[in-house]
Amino acid sequence: MSEENLQVELERLRKENAALKGSRGAGVTFRVSEKGAVSVYGLGRFPVTLYQEQWDKLLNAADALRAFIEANREHLKKKEQA
Repeated sequence: MSEENLQVELERLRKENAALKGSRGAGVTFRVSEKGAVSVYGLGRFPVTLYQEQWDKLLNAADALRAFIEANREHLKKKEQA
């Protein structure tokens, strides 16, 4: 690969890397995993992956989870955003 082609490829990779870094703050995204589970990205460093029936169970408990968080708010810590 010539020096010129190498520089062009390096610049392309830098732009791609910058675009990927910028998309991290895009919010929460969802994907279907290889094993057919739902993965949620954007909550932390790693995705949260559960199977459909686990998500259904969690979503059905959403009101109880909100009440629990509200009742224990003074004991809970917040993760500082970078």
